[in-house]
Amino acid sequence: MVQICRFFGIIIWMYYDDHNPPHFHAVYAEFETKIAIKTFEVLEGYLPPRALGMVIEWAELHQEELLNNWKLMHESKIPNKIKPLN
Repeated sequence: MVQICRFFGIIIWMYYDDHNPPHFHAVYAEFETKIAIKTFEVLEGYLPPRALGMVIEWAELHQEELLNNWKLMHESKIPNKIKPLN
């Protein structure tokens, strides 16, 4: 598991060799979710609406970087950090 971003108390991370579809994990307080990178669909879990909105906004801005990190991690390479939502 590698943390790739943190903003407003939300932590974004990915696992090496995680299963398809390409996705990332977001944690906020006691809540956790998995979000598809290509569609921004919540695959599993729950985030409060305000936190989820910020995560989706951030993901839309960084979709290419997220997909690149997915590829890097499946090649057992270190992913890049991604700028937080301001």
